[in-house]
Amino acid sequence: MLKSLAAILLPLAAGGPGTAVLIVFVVLVIFMLLVVIANIKIVPQSMAYVVERLGAYRETWETGLHVKIPVIERIARQVSLKEKVADFAPQPVITKDNVTINIDTVVFYQITDSKLYAYGVENPVAAIENLTATTLRNIIGDLELDHTLTSRDTINTKIRVVLDEATDPWGIKVNRVELKNIVPPHEIQDAMEKQMKAERQRREAILRAEGEKASKILVAEGQKESQIRAAEGEKAAVILRAEAAKEAKIREAEGEAQAIVSVQQAQAEAIRFINEATPGEAYLTIQALEAFAKAADGQATKIIIPSEIQGIAGLAAGIKESLVR
Repeated sequence: MLKSLAAILLPLAAGGPGTAVLIVFVVLVIFMLLVVIANIKIVPQSMAYVVERLGAYRETWETGLHVKIPVIERIARQVSLKEKVADFAPQPVITKDNVTINIDTVVFYQITDSKLYAYGVENPVAAIENLTATTLRNIIGDLELDHTLTSRDTINTKIRVVLDEATDPWGIKVNRVELKNIVPPHEIQDAMEKQMKAERQRREAILRAEGEKASKILVAEGQKESQIRAAEGEKAAVILRAEAAKEAKIREAEGEAQAIVSVQQAQAEAIRFINEATPGEAYLTIQALEAFAKAADGQATKIIIPSEIQGIAGLAAGIKESLVR
C-alpha cells in the first residue's frame, strides 16, 4: 500500500507548492482512513470485549460491529463466553478415618459477567483450583473412606454449590464438578480387591443356591403336575368305562324289551290269524291236549284237568274200544 501511495505522490511532488499542499491533504486523509479502519472492531459470536477509556472501564462490547476512539480507548480484555473445562491435578486428601487418598477433579465453568471476570480476580483458573482443593478437603474430612467411594454424586453437588457461590463475584458460574478419580493407598486397594472378590464369590454362591432351589421347585411342580394329570386321566377313564357299561346295559335292556315286544306281537298276530280262520272244535281240542301234555311234563306234583279235557279223554277211549272190537 505504501508503494502505491508513493507512486501517486511522486508525480504530484514535481508540480510546485500548490501541489505540495494537495499532497499533504491526501496524506492526512489516507492516514485518517487508516486510523478509522484500524479502530473498527467486529466482535465474533460467543465473545465479549472489555473496553477501557483512559485506563478506566468504559463498556463491554457484545457480538457485532464497534468503533473505538484511537489513543483514548483500548480493548483491555477479550473474554470467551463459552463453557470451559479445568482439569486439576490430583490432590491428597485425608478422610475421617485417617486414610490419605488422591482425588483429581474436573470443573466446568462459564463466564457470565465479563467486567467482573476482567477485574474480579487476577488469575481465575488458579483461584478456582485452590478453592476446589480447599472445599474438597473440608468435605472429605467429614466422610469415611467407604462413604467417600460411594458418594461421588453427593460430593460433586456439594463442591459445585460452594464453588458457584464463591466465584459469583468473579463473574463465573460453575456448572458442574466431577471427581474424575479417587485413588486410595496400595494396601487399601489390595484389601478392597480381596473384599470385592469375596463379595463376588458370595453372590455367585447365592445365585447358584437360588438356581438349584428354583430347579428343585420346577422338578417338584413338574412331578405334581404329572400326578395330577395322571389322576385326571384315570378319573376320565373310569368315567368312560362306567358310561360304556351303562350304555351296554341300556342297549341290552332295550334289546330284551324289543324281543319281548316282538314275541308278543308274533303271538298276537298268530291269535289274529287263528281267529280269522275260525278253527273248529277238533283243532281247539288238539291244542288243549298239547298244552296239557306240556303241563304234565313239568315239575308240578298236582295237575287239575279241566272237565272239557276229561270228556275228550273219555271220547277218545270209546273210539279206541270200538276200533278194537
